[in-house]
Formats: sequence, C-alpha cells, structure tokens
Amino acid sequence: MKRYLLSAAAGALLVGTSSVALAEEAPSEVDAVVVTAQKREQAAQDVGVALTVLSGDDLAQRGVATVNQLQNSVPSLEITPQFGSGNPGFRLRGVGFDDYASNNTATVGVYVDEVAYPIQAQTQGLLFDIARVEVLRGPQGTLYGRNTTGGAINFVTNAPTRERRAGATAQFDSHDGFKAEGYVAGPISDALRFRVAGVVDQGGAWQKNRATGESLGDRDIVALRGQLVWEATDKLDVTLSAHGGYDRSEPNGLYLFGPLTYNGALPAVPADRDRTHTGWGGSSAFAQLTGIGVGQKPFRDNESWGVGLKANYDFDVATLTSITSYETLRRREFNDWDASQHAYAGTYFDTDAKVFSQEVRLASNGEGRLHWLVGAYYSHEKLDEAFYSDFFQSLGFDTATTYEQKARSASVFGQLEYALTDKLTLIAGLRGEDEKREQGDYVTAGVTAPGAPPVDFSPPADKSLKNRSVSGKLGLEYRPSDDLLVYASLSKGTKSGGFTAYNVPNASAVGAFKPETLWAYELGFKSEFADGTVQLNGAVFYYDYRDQQVQSAIWNPLTGPIGAIVNAQKSHIYGGELELNWRPLPGLRISQSLGYKTGEFDEYNNDLDIAASVAANAPRYINRSGAKVGFAPLSYGGQVAYSWSVGGFEVEAETNYAFHDEVKPLLLGPRYNVDSYWIANASITLSPAKGPWSVSLFARNLLDEKYDLTRNFFLPGIDIAASGEPRVWGVRGSLKY
Repeated sequence: MKRYLLSAAAGALLVGTSSVALAEEAPSEVDAVVVTAQKREQAAQDVGVALTVLSGDDLAQRGVATVNQLQNSVPSLEITPQFGSGNPGFRLRGVGFDDYASNNTATVGVYVDEVAYPIQAQTQGLLFDIARVEVLRGPQGTLYGRNTTGGAINFVTNAPTRERRAGATAQFDSHDGFKAEGYVAGPISDALRFRVAGVVDQGGAWQKNRATGESLGDRDIVALRGQLVWEATDKLDVTLSAHGGYDRSEPNGLYLFGPLTYNGALPAVPADRDRTHTGWGGSSAFAQLTGIGVGQKPFRDNESWGVGLKANYDFDVATLTSITSYETLRRREFNDWDASQHAYAGTYFDTDAKVFSQEVRLASNGEGRLHWLVGAYYSHEKLDEAFYSDFFQSLGFDTATTYEQKARSASVFGQLEYALTDKLTLIAGLRGEDEKREQGDYVTAGVTAPGAPPVDFSPPADKSLKNRSVSGKLGLEYRPSDDLLVYASLSKGTKSGGFTAYNVPNASAVGAFKPETLWAYELGFKSEFADGTVQLNGAVFYYDYRDQQVQSAIWNPLTGPIGAIVNAQKSHIYGGELELNWRPLPGLRISQSLGYKTGEFDEYNNDLDIAASVAANAPRYINRSGAKVGFAPLSYGGQVAYSWSVGGFEVEAETNYAFHDEVKPLLLGPRYNVDSYWIANASITLSPAKGPWSVSLFARNLLDEKYDLTRNFFLPGIDIAASGEPRVWGVRGSLKY
C-alpha cells in the first residue's frame, strides 16, 4: 500500500513534468497567501518562520472538521486523543505532552481569532466558517500572550463583509452522518456590519458493541458564532464576537488488541479481530457515585460559550489593539477504558472551566526599516473538576477525585524587526512572565461496596507553584533576491509546570513538576521559481530540551508507586521539513510535504521501575539516558488536484494523502507501539462556470486502511487501542450568494 501511494504521488509529479512542454497555455502562479503570524498582514513567503497555512476551502476539501485532523495536513504534527478521550495530546516537531487530565497546559498553543485556549479540552469543537489556519513550528511567545515550547495553531474565522453574503453547505455520508453549516453576512449601516454562522453535525456511528450489536459513535453537535464590526471613526474599529454550542455525542470507543483476562472470576473477552468492535459496562457502585447507569453507553454532554471584544485605534505611527475574552467549558464525558461489559476501568470527567484573558499591544505602522510591537497579557483560569474511575471488578473499589485549580498569568512581550540593509533584517524579541498556579481541596475518595459512603483515601491537599521566566528570540533574515528568503533564529520557549491530577492515594506525596525549557536553533528558506509556479520552503532545527515533562511514576513508602508527571533532566530533538506547492499546468495543483525528526534523552535517570520497586518494596529507577524519545519520526503528505471545463461546467478531481510513521512509546514498551499507516482521501466536484452552487462526491480513508491512533493501558493487562475511522464516502452540496 505504501508503494502504491508513493507511486501515485510520484506519477502525478511526473505527469505534470512531462506535460509542461505540451501545454499551450502558460501555467498559473502559486496563489499568494496573506497571514498574520507576526501580528500584521504579510505574505506567507515573507515571514521567516516555519509555517503551514491552510485555507477554509483546503480544510473542507481535505475533510478536516476538528483540530485533531490537522495532523493529516501539517508536517511534523501529531494530535492524539488521550485514551481515546476528548482531551487531545499535541506534539509538534516531537515536542508534546501526554496527560488525560484537564489541569495542565499543552506544549502547543491553540488560538481562535487571537484568543488563547489554554485548556486542551477547549480545543475539541467543530471547525466551521474558517478563513484559514496557520501552524507555526517552534517556540512562540514574543508576539503572543502565552508561551509555548512546541508551537502555535492559529485559527482565523471569516469576518463580516461590506456586501451582503450568504451560503450553506450540507453533506451526507455512508455512516449515516449528516452535517450542515451556513452563514449570513453584510452591512447594517455604513459603519456597522455583521456575520452569523452555524453548524450542525449528526450521526456517523461506525462502531458496534461486540456482544449486543448496539452502535456507538453518533455525533450530536451544534455550534453558533456571531460577529459585529463597528467602524466608529476612520481610526477606531471595534469587533464584538460571541459563540456557543453543545456536544452531546457518543465518543468513539476503544477495542481490545489483546485478550482481556484480568479477573478469573469473570468471563474472559477475546482480543478483537475487528477494530470497529467495542464494549461498555459499569458497576452499581459507580452508578452511585456518578448517576451513570450500569449499562449506559459512553457519552459526552459538553457545553461551551464565550464572548470577546477587540478594538483597534490607529495613531498613524502605531496601532493600539485591545483583546478581551471570556471562555467557558462545561465538560461531562463518560468513557469505558476496558472496552468490555466488565467494570474494570470506566472513567467519567466532570469539568467546569472558566478563562478570562486581556491583551493589549501597540504595533508600528508603515513600511519603513523598523517594525516593532510591545504588549502585555493577563489571564485567569479557574477549573473545578471531578474525575471518577470504576475499578470495582478489578481493584475492588471505585474512586472520586475532586479538586479546584486556579492559574494566574501575567506577561509583557515585544519584538522588533530592523532592516540593516536592503537585504538583511534583524529580529529580536523578549518576553517575561509571572505565573502562579494553585490546586486546592484535592481529595481522592473511594467506595468499596454498593451503597457504602465514600471514604477519603487521602486527606485534602493544597499545592501551589510560582514561575517567573524570561524567553526570547534572536534572528536574521537574508533576501539575496526577490524570490528567495533565508532565515536563521535562536529562540527560547517555556511551558508551565503543574500538578498530577490522577487517582492518587496520597496527594501530598505527589509534588508539582517543574516548568520545561526549550532552546531552539533553526535555519530555513522560502523560495519561488519557474515564473512563480513553484514554491519550495524548508527548515532544519535542533532543540536543546531541559526538564522535559514526561509520564512516569514516583514511590511513596506508604502506598508504593503513584502515577505522576516528572521532569527528565535533559534531552534533544533535531529534524526538518520540506513543503512544495507547484502549478505545472493550468488547472493542476500539486502540494507535497515531508517532515522528519528524531531525539533522545541525554540525561533521564528518575524513571521509576514499577515492577522492580514493588518487588523490593523500595524505589528502583531505570536510567533512560541515551534512549529514544517516543514519537513518530517521519510524516509525509500531499495533494494533487486538477480542474477543467466541460460544457459550461467546471470539474475538479482531487486526492490528498498522508503517511504517519510508527510510534514507539518508550515508557510503555514495544507491546504498545502504534504501527505506521497511510490515509488517502479523494473528491470530485462539479459547479457551473458562472453559478453559485457546487456538488461534490468524496471518500475519506479511500483504501480502507486499518490503523490505530493510540495504544495504551489504564490498568496493567488491559490492552486497549483507539482505532481510526474506516472508509466513508458521501455527497456534499454548497450554495453561496
């Protein structure tokens, strides 16, 4: 299969090459893409940052409906559901953070219209009415309110228009899924304009209970967004935005890739030969704790809403921008992590999150030699969470972990760009942050019999962590010609420390883990040639990683091993990416991307050997120094599209594909390696040459690849995996005015 797809991609390139000489009409230039990655509008080819940009049309054509699916379109990016749950794990250039709890920040920052979403579960809404997404690789912070070690993903939504516009799209698929979205926009007066957009996503279940045949995975999602732009004067404009929605879907279940024989008193469950099979079940004790019925399906019952106010005032020499936002998430999610009818490992999240943020910045105007920006950022997060685990038929008890966490962050940041000559530009940036995180009333309580009252396994514990950090960037951009930009940079990024928030029997024994720091060295280029029909961009990087935050365990004399996040002292990662956009013929578009990365721990001697420690009743550690950091080394993707005219109609045939390399998670062992896989999609679209509608036939996972997104165990001996969706095809229609 790999050979087949590589041959198909190479064949498309060869066909384009051999046909250039035969074309009577000159090929078109690659479209110029305008981005705001540097907080001002620039052509993407003029930004000395490793950057991937996808338009809203690109997202629709590639079937990207959630942020997780971006991993099939962006090199060196992986986004995996933690145990298949609604809490994602982001990894960009190998820099990532694995944690199924909600209380710690990610290594990759996610922004929607410049508003940060610091809690990972906040990022799981549908993508709709998107103008573009910009994925920046490497530490960010001197232009952003929050700092990251991995990078940033910026979503820019469509803005209100000065002309009246409306549109709608609806699609049906072979898994009985239905999705519809629409928008209306236009002026209210000369100074006031609006945009309202919404989306509905229903159905789509593709899994079945292996015992009963009952389906699992139907979506039930509704979201709405509104924007109002007021041009108060020729110098002042204000944008008021609001959004809200709910997700009452059935989450995708896990399957058993090994036989389940945890408890000899209960019937064994054979390993699943079919990845679409799953199972669920619970105990009466768990029902007492949560109100979830013994045989109830896994579910989500999430609600989110937010409001934002952005104002720009033009002082001629500089523009003052203020961005105020308030975001909320109410998450209730039940998952079965033993994928069976038994009550071995069920989980329920009950999360109430609120985030307030305020950013103010002043940025220079004009096209002179100097561009500068200074700003300040403040955020306050409040998280009330309960996390329930159903261990009744495995460990003999159920647990309820509850806590409250607050995080306050204040920072100042700035960056300047100065053209030393007509060809050479210096970039320098600095960011200082003062952060405090507090976790209070942390309690793990247990129920040992149905109807029995919960008993505290651990006394209430309070924790706090303060962090003051300075990060920055120093870079050079050299433009030897109009068609070539070469850049080099040194940057430092930090990620907040935090707290392990699992079912620990002695919370006071699990201290805070420290912030991590990453020094990034990068060299890259952006080029155009062949009369603007080819864009070729590339970058290589080396990361010096200190105090990397990893999943491990600690030893407590009273209770033995306790799962915890710890800091690996020193590691490094290096690699690079290549991205190609090519227009060899009129109507023919070819894009290719390749990413490679590898890394290892230089010093990591505090990884607890759980089996040896339990046997000795004392801590025993494994020295992981020299071991590989467990992530996918190679990623490859591409798209080939060709459009032509037939009898007054336009037809476009398109295919896109992605390869994900094998993942070898160091701390889990080879049994939990995730095999490499290919994903191929295709579509064909018909529209009138001059008309408002289009109809598309599409297929996702065209070759019906059988693959896993992640493999893990919540308890030893329960081998579970989250499968990717099998082939699905459908039809989509759009109408725009």
